[in-house]
Amino acid sequence: MPASVKALGQARPSGASMAPQARCCSPAALQRRLPILAWLPDYSLEWLKLDFIAGLSVGLTVIPQALAYAEVAGLPPQYGLYSAFMGCFVYFFLGTSRDVTLGPTAIMSLLVSFYTFHEPAYAVLLAFLSGCIQLAMGFLRLGFLLDFISCPVIKGFTSAATITIGFGQIKNLLGLQGVPRQFFLQVYHTFRNIGDTRVGDAVLGLVCMVLLLVLKLMRDHVPPVHPEMPPGVRLSHGLVWTATTARNALVVSFAALVAYSFEVTGHQPFVLTGQTAQGLPPVRLPPFSVTTANRTISFSELVQDMGAGLAVVPLMGLLESIAVAKSFASQNNYRIDANQELLAIGLTNVLGSFVSSYPVTGSFGRTAVNAQSGVCTPAGGLVTGVLVLLALDYLTALFRYIPKSALAAVIIMAVAPLFDAGIFRTLWRVKRLDLLPLCVTFMLCFWEVQYGILAGTLLSALMLLHSVARPKMQVSEGPVLVLQPASGLHFPAVEALREATLSRALEALPPRCAVLDCTHVCSIDYTVVLGLQGLLGDFQRHGVTLAFVGLQVPVLRVLLSADLKGAQYFSTLEEAEKYLRQEPGPQPYNASEASVPEHKVALLKA
Repeated sequence: MPASVKALGQARPSGASMAPQARCCSPAALQRRLPILAWLPDYSLEWLKLDFIAGLSVGLTVIPQALAYAEVAGLPPQYGLYSAFMGCFVYFFLGTSRDVTLGPTAIMSLLVSFYTFHEPAYAVLLAFLSGCIQLAMGFLRLGFLLDFISCPVIKGFTSAATITIGFGQIKNLLGLQGVPRQFFLQVYHTFRNIGDTRVGDAVLGLVCMVLLLVLKLMRDHVPPVHPEMPPGVRLSHGLVWTATTARNALVVSFAALVAYSFEVTGHQPFVLTGQTAQGLPPVRLPPFSVTTANRTISFSELVQDMGAGLAVVPLMGLLESIAVAKSFASQNNYRIDANQELLAIGLTNVLGSFVSSYPVTGSFGRTAVNAQSGVCTPAGGLVTGVLVLLALDYLTALFRYIPKSALAAVIIMAVAPLFDAGIFRTLWRVKRLDLLPLCVTFMLCFWEVQYGILAGTLLSALMLLHSVARPKMQVSEGPVLVLQPASGLHFPAVEALREATLSRALEALPPRCAVLDCTHVCSIDYTVVLGLQGLLGDFQRHGVTLAFVGLQVPVLRVLLSADLKGAQYFSTLEEAEKYLRQEPGPQPYNASEASVPEHKVALLKA
């Protein structure tokens, strides 16, 4: 890749590095809000060529996937295409990753199917409301909240979603009819009706899966092109690369051609996608109310019906998109602005709802295609978006011949890599306790997605809080007891510290002095100060001393301000032990700033 392209990501500012400049330099602030201004002035013909190839490759991938993911969402096929182009145009202006492509994904489509009852009006309104929530999080810089969803929870959810999505396509792969969408009922009815399998759909679906697998393996093993290769070899390499990259479009086109051939003969052995609405989607407001044959469903009722989906869908959309962006930014040596990504995906969903889109997010598979195609800037998305619009305007009449079994094969092959079987073995080896939120999330997501994510997140939070409330203590026994919290000292840990100190120092016969080594404590609050005050009182009543060493400046500032009675502060552990053993040595410094060592005084005043 050209050096100028590699520099593009590094030139693009991150939120942390640009914040000081944004406050004092309006062009920098504008560039931070419109990342296009960072790379557009340096755009070149070389970048244009690479972006065009990448955008074309992603377009040929997203069109068949969008049709397939609409089936996962329980919506008519055209809604997948309606959801596939707005992100391309919005991300062109607001995106901070050159690789990411926004659009329908398998996991987001599964969530939409859970919360929108397979009704397009609910799906479009959910896109609008999710976008508003994501925009608010971006403006308020709340991206850090996503950090509280741990990796085991994410892996448990994605693994369960992979099984749910994949198994949900078995009915289409085998041509079964009347199979419900709820997972456990789906499993029961699929095996119960296995005898009704349509041979044509099953054979075509399996052939499509084999073709997709072979083309993927070929894509993974295509050797890189070298300038010294003969022109004929480079041409053949380019043809193989194009065919394997656009494998979804090729396989779906092949299946549609086979189905059309049977249609001409008057015999159709496949279940087809059927009529797809033709033309571009109308631009209109999202449906804030829905009129049925019996009554009008108000906005408040629509929101109430979607329930937890208004929290789960926007959060999981952000999580998936930012995870994809960070992954490829790390691989390709550039940085992203997470809060700017929130704005980009939020605006995509808001504007997308005006063209009947359902909620979208960053796609890992299509982003990989984009990166492997050598994309240089988000301008590649323009080509993808235009290609989707052309397909909507001119090709929708042909989509009716696409067999559902072919789309099922595309979905199954797309979601299969999302199942991470190795994570169970890895966590067993690294930290077995992390298997608990992983397994809880994994199992409950088969019942209800929101319960699985909520239960896993709560378990992870409880494990985190337990480590904060009960920090490990390093204890050195001797004439003087030394306690060192192995991590920070926060208010839930005060009682544990008090019990450990009382049991080892004051309940011993005779009571002995103690030293609290605060080397790892970087901050304390008022509750901790009160706990330490009570502990000092206990020591004074027993006629012994509690000393503090290793105090960092923020902690020392709080303790000096609190003016704890009887507190003794030392710079080192050796000084404290000598003083408590009544050996000659340095004296403690107390609440008076005059007694604090000079280097500490300078830091305190700073």
